[in-house]
Amino acid sequence: MLGAVLGDIIGSTYEWYNVKTENFDLFPKGSRFTDDTVLSVAIADKILNSQNSNIRNRHAYAMWLKQYYKRYPNAGFGQMFSSWAVSESLQIQRSFGNGAAMRISPIGFAFQEIKEIKREVNASCFYTHHNLEAKKGAQAIAISIFLARKQAGKEEIKKYIEKNFRYNLCSLDDIREGYVFDSRTSYCVPPAIEAFLESTSYEDAIRKAISIGGDSDTIACMTGGIAQAYYKYIPKEIYDKGIYFLDIDLRRVIKNFNEKYEIECIPPVFYE
Repeated sequence: MLGAVLGDIIGSTYEWYNVKTENFDLFPKGSRFTDDTVLSVAIADKILNSQNSNIRNRHAYAMWLKQYYKRYPNAGFGQMFSSWAVSESLQIQRSFGNGAAMRISPIGFAFQEIKEIKREVNASCFYTHHNLEAKKGAQAIAISIFLARKQAGKEEIKKYIEKNFRYNLCSLDDIREGYVFDSRTSYCVPPAIEAFLESTSYEDAIRKAISIGGDSDTIACMTGGIAQAYYKYIPKEIYDKGIYFLDIDLRRVIKNFNEKYEIECIPPVFYE
């Protein structure tokens, strides 16, 4: 999950000022964590503290998302999610945006079977992204993470995603020039996966993700989760700079999550 969080932070300044190159400053002035990080940690906290089933599971995910919105209301949430989060009711939203996929990395790391992952993804989407396209994209990111941490090769991951989700994974060189901001799940998820597939390291994956343009923090967040699972290493210089953008509460949840699920890819000084 930390790979997704760092991707979000690195991409945060490039969302509205896209770069179409892999040569850019990873942490320029103004870098910060956004709603991508907040809701990723919310999902992780829910998994750590409330594992239910069926209807109760859907409700639990919704309550944790609402709780984290109230803790970090200025993290850059969209209007549709904000309105839902402050509502006293649990109305079903049918968003087809990338918000479900951007926060999904903890599910890919925590569960041990694809069937379980699909169940949890669907529960996490039920109230905010009750939409087939949104659920499809969130499943694709979570399962890519699962396959990557289970040491599946990139070709195997690509074939699984193309066969089961019907995504056309085009070369980044073919899409970069004309790629613009659009938060639709179907528009953001395939390039995020492709950025990982074309990468040679965690840092290279993040640079490729942001070089696409568009919704940079979210694309880098999704790519970063997969890259962490696959490479099992985040460069110390990236982690050293990125970690200080997080407050103690966010760090604590990430620490507890990594310890419980034995995710080893970061220097131990992270927790000091």
